[in-house]
Amino acid sequence: MKHGLKRLCGAGALMLPLSVWAAPVVEDLSSSGSRTFYENTQAREPTPGASLQILNQLQENQRQIQELRGQVEELRYQLEQQRKLAQERYLELEERIAAGVSQAGAAGATQSGGDPDAANAMQGSSQDGQQAYQAAFQKVQGRDFDAAIAAFNDFVQQYPNSPLRANAYYWLGELYSSRSELEPAAQAFTTVIDQYPQSNKVPDALYKLGLLKARQGQPEASKQLLTRVRQEYPESNAASMAGDFLNQSGL
Repeated sequence: MKHGLKRLCGAGALMLPLSVWAAPVVEDLSSSGSRTFYENTQAREPTPGASLQILNQLQENQRQIQELRGQVEELRYQLEQQRKLAQERYLELEERIAAGVSQAGAAGATQSGGDPDAANAMQGSSQDGQQAYQAAFQKVQGRDFDAAIAAFNDFVQQYPNSPLRANAYYWLGELYSSRSELEPAAQAFTTVIDQYPQSNKVPDALYKLGLLKARQGQPEASKQLLTRVRQEYPESNAASMAGDFLNQSGL
C-alpha cells in the first residue's frame, strides 16, 4: 500500500505543470517602466508650490525692471536739467564779457549806419552787393532778426563774388545763435573759418563757435577753439574775450 502511494505521488508530481513549481515573479512598481502615462506626466509637471515660486520670481523681476526704468528716467531728467543750467550759465557769462568789450564797436556801427567791418572788407574792391548787405545789417540794428536772416541768406545767394560774404555768414551765425538754433549757427561760423580764412571776421567766428560748443555740451571742442583764437589772433578783441571766458568758466 505504501509503495503504491509513493508511486502515485511521484507520478502526480511529474504530471504537474512547471509553473506550479516556479517561483512567483513580483513586478517592481516603483520603476519608471511600470508607471502609467498619467503617473509619468504628473511626475514631469511642477508641483503647485513650484509654480507659485516661479510666479513670484517673475513678478519680482518685473518689479525690478520697472524700478530700473524709473531710475533711468530720473537720471535722464537730471541730465537734461544740468544741460539747461550749463547753457544758461554760458549765456550769462558771454553777455557779461561781451558787454564790456564790444561797446565801442557797437557805438561806431550805430553812428555810421552800418557794419564797420564791412567797410574794411570793401576797401580796394568792387561795390558788389554793398547796398544789399547794408540793408540786411540795418535789420539787425532794428532787431528784426527774422527779416535779417532772410536778407542775409538772400545776399549770399545773389552775390557769390562779394567780399562781404564772410561778414554775412558771420551775422547769420549770430542771428541763429540768438534764437538758440545752434546747428545752423555753428554751420555759419564754420563757413567763415573754413572758406574765408583771410577775413577779419575769422577771430570772432572762432570765438563764437567756441561758445556754441560749450552750449552744446562739448567743453573740449570749446576749449580748443578759444585757445586757437588766443594763439592765432592774440591782439584781437576775440582773443581777450576768449581768455576771460576760459578763466571764468574753468574750461
